[in-house]
Amino acid sequence: MPKIEVNEEHFFSLAGRRWDSREAFEEALTCAKAELDEGADEGAPPAERVLKIELNDTNRPDLWATAGCARALRARETGEIPRYDFFSSGAVKRKADRAVIVEGSVKGVRPFLAGFVAKGKAITDAALRDMIQSQEKLAWNFGRKRRAVSMGIYRTAMISWPIVYKGVDPDSVSFVPLQFTEPLTLRQILKEHPKGREYGWIQEHEKLHPLLVDAKGGILSYPPIINSADIGAVQVGDTEVFVELTGTDLEAVTLSASIMACDLTDQGFVIEPVEIRYDYETAFGATVVTPYYFQQSVFCSLARIEKFLGLPLTAAECCAALQKTGCRGEAAQDVERGAAGEAVPGIRLFPPEYRNDFLHAADVIEEVVIGRGLSSFEPARPTEATIGRLLPITLFSRKVKEIWTGLGYQEMIYNYLGSRRDLVERMRGDGGKIVQIANPMTENYEFVRDSVLASLLASEAASAHAVYPHKLFEIGKIAYKNEAENHGVSTRQYLGTLHAAPEANFNTISAELQTFFYYISREYTLAESADPRFIAGRAAEIFYRGERAGVFGELHPAVLENWDITTPCAAAEIDAELLLNHG
Repeated sequence: MPKIEVNEEHFFSLAGRRWDSREAFEEALTCAKAELDEGADEGAPPAERVLKIELNDTNRPDLWATAGCARALRARETGEIPRYDFFSSGAVKRKADRAVIVEGSVKGVRPFLAGFVAKGKAITDAALRDMIQSQEKLAWNFGRKRRAVSMGIYRTAMISWPIVYKGVDPDSVSFVPLQFTEPLTLRQILKEHPKGREYGWIQEHEKLHPLLVDAKGGILSYPPIINSADIGAVQVGDTEVFVELTGTDLEAVTLSASIMACDLTDQGFVIEPVEIRYDYETAFGATVVTPYYFQQSVFCSLARIEKFLGLPLTAAECCAALQKTGCRGEAAQDVERGAAGEAVPGIRLFPPEYRNDFLHAADVIEEVVIGRGLSSFEPARPTEATIGRLLPITLFSRKVKEIWTGLGYQEMIYNYLGSRRDLVERMRGDGGKIVQIANPMTENYEFVRDSVLASLLASEAASAHAVYPHKLFEIGKIAYKNEAENHGVSTRQYLGTLHAAPEANFNTISAELQTFFYYISREYTLAESADPRFIAGRAAEIFYRGERAGVFGELHPAVLENWDITTPCAAAEIDAELLLNHG
């Protein structure tokens, strides 16, 4: 979970109060789903004391900074919703005296940008540290290690407007990056600069690399890698800065800019919008003035709130609770119709400018709970007694595990999430049925696996030093798109086995499957398989009572090469639930 370090004096001044004890402060932090990881050093001067706070919600990037966390506590204490009058929206376009021109050359590389100017007060050391911390937290956690979102802060006094955001040949442009004194080309930065080596994987495969330059050709930065050593070197005492965010996810880039703008406003800065002029259309248009409000309101019926909370609440009570979390709510009637043909009464929540985590009515209910406080709900004993038991599939899976352990296989347990590279590209798949996570924290866990075999091969790829044979199996969940299901996705319990050895072939895995089906008392038939993961003519599909239950055979050399495996492998994958349900 994200952790932030905040200056105690600065934090309490933004929160609007100081708490008398650690216990009281920790209780207050619950409204931000946060807890005190480490208190301040009481022996340090008040202006130098640092609090370490752990945030327990990965969907709230607005809390990952001093101002954002303090704002949540201030709203809880006062019930006041802060107003930010510099936002444009679909119906409102603020005046912008500065512009960034986004050329079409970045469309296929890193296509989106948002930005604004913050001015009006001198940047202190604590404020600069907090800016850098916010930059890193947003880019690393929310921005998926800078791929989806990265941020740069620049000295406005050195910029000639308009700024141009364009794609360039990485060998044709050079500048002096931060922490260096000599110019390097973009390609040299990827090889020689610490940030280039850390984040070069984002850009190194592209023909064109993104670059920010001003009207006189001065280079601001090489997103998302590093700023320049002059325009991009913000210092204590600067009174005006340009904040820009680039990335591959338009909503994430725009929201991150909104968060930074609101945070700086709370700290006393004045925000001036910047006009972003694209050479192509985006979901927000070809010309967007940022900061930009794009969030949609969410409706929740009072009946649903009562069902979830076990407490009848009026629309006014719900809206008052929402106000304690910094959200604006109003009584509303949804277009849905009740049984008698009447509109459904409820509330409509309008997300604040710095939040975009309301996806469902359940999120509105959670916000009502946080606003009211858990202590406002009367404890109640369960009215029904239930007796736990193991599911049939769990009992069957245990039997399967015993059989394959007896066949000399070692059980493995894996994550159900993985990367497209591992689950699709290395397995020679097309990805047509794979389920993608809407807002993953990292590319390594962006997809739900639709096969157990990729997980087994990942283990085998790291096991070349171990004595052969290697015999691995797992029985666990997979998921894949299925329009026949209510939610469009099927989740199934699958068995996967992998036998890696010089002698591993179709006959060895076939013999082991015969043994397996004998011990579970199932009859099966075979048919030739065209599965691209296996060698043609050396693989077979398994059918049980007329339905396809799985596949087995010798893995294709291209699959093994993709995993850097040099030993022959035979594998099988079987739908355990199909065998159970028909047994």
